[in-house]
Amino acid sequence: MAPIPRLRDYKGPALLSYGFRPFFLFGSLYAGLAILAWLPMFYGELELSTAFAPRDWHIHEMLYGYLPAVITGFLLTAVPNWTGRMPLQGRPLLVLVLIWAVGRLAVTTSAWIGWEAAAVIDNAFLLLVAAVMGREIIKGKNWRNLKVLIALGVLTGGNVVFHVEAHLMGAADYGVRVGIGGTMMLIMLIGGRIVPSFTRNWLARENPGRLPASFGPFDVISMIAAGIALLTWIAAPDWSATGAALIAAGLLQAVRLARWAGERTWRDRLVLVLHVAYAFVPLGFVLTGLASLGLSSIGAGIHAWTGGAMGLMTLAVMSRASLGHTGRALVATTAMQVLYGLATVAALARVCAAIHPGWSGTLLHMAGAAWAAAFVGFVVAYWNVFTRPRVKS
Repeated sequence: MAPIPRLRDYKGPALLSYGFRPFFLFGSLYAGLAILAWLPMFYGELELSTAFAPRDWHIHEMLYGYLPAVITGFLLTAVPNWTGRMPLQGRPLLVLVLIWAVGRLAVTTSAWIGWEAAAVIDNAFLLLVAAVMGREIIKGKNWRNLKVLIALGVLTGGNVVFHVEAHLMGAADYGVRVGIGGTMMLIMLIGGRIVPSFTRNWLARENPGRLPASFGPFDVISMIAAGIALLTWIAAPDWSATGAALIAAGLLQAVRLARWAGERTWRDRLVLVLHVAYAFVPLGFVLTGLASLGLSSIGAGIHAWTGGAMGLMTLAVMSRASLGHTGRALVATTAMQVLYGLATVAALARVCAAIHPGWSGTLLHMAGAAWAAAFVGFVVAYWNVFTRPRVKS
């Protein structure tokens, strides 16, 4: 994301000056704290007043709680660059943050307030974000980016299905797969642009030689294959053809990643971590495909996508975008590199826990502790970045 072109004469708290600040901060804090609550829930040591089963609460709050916050922070900061319009700031931004927070409270107390009320309150946030994005894009006549409304629509639809399934069936199923599938397509679309772009910029300046392949027919084919595989998985996860489609899509995504020259970015950890995060995309496809064929645990592929691709990629993008939009140098500090490492350990430990149930107790605690440390640590490390004014050049 390029620097925001123009701003209002804003005099309020720096935290509410750009959309990424409160949503990246509170979203990350919630991601870390929610995992600390999830493990005691999983072991029956903690009970919340939620209408969701413990598993569903955990999945929902990562997939439809944390991720929408990060996506909203990204979009609120990107849309002004796309449209030339002024960003959402101050009180309107605060209202949007509070609606997201109330949604988290509503889901967690849904056994008390009723699942219908919780569903309405929870979905109000995504609908409002879509309305804000649509208004800005239409007024800015930036028609080509109206496609972001499709992504928000998929998330909203998946969230509605999740609530209804959890109430009627006792557990969410399609709502989980819709949310994961939609988010993975978003990561492949956005990641397929920013990972090679940032890599090319750094290599051209610091390490001349082989550059990432430009976006072309192969990328289109790999995305179509991935989309077909994900749609098939959403509809029929246990079909053998689904497994074959997922594995084929995973291999194509692995080749796509290899074309981006990530092995040449070791010296710039802000760039390198993007490649590491994207590596979980093909890994998730292959492991989920093996699960469809009955050769692996479904949890392995799911957590490669959610903990690895989604978790590490969002952490990488948040850390980089926050530096760039506050006028700071694009450098991963030692502390941030440790946090990247912790998030990677969390994802790998969770995948391994699904593959090797005999070690699940130790690995689950390792994954939970590493994840919480990574995201709460990010809030601590970036507190001044989020709460202090932009650095003047």
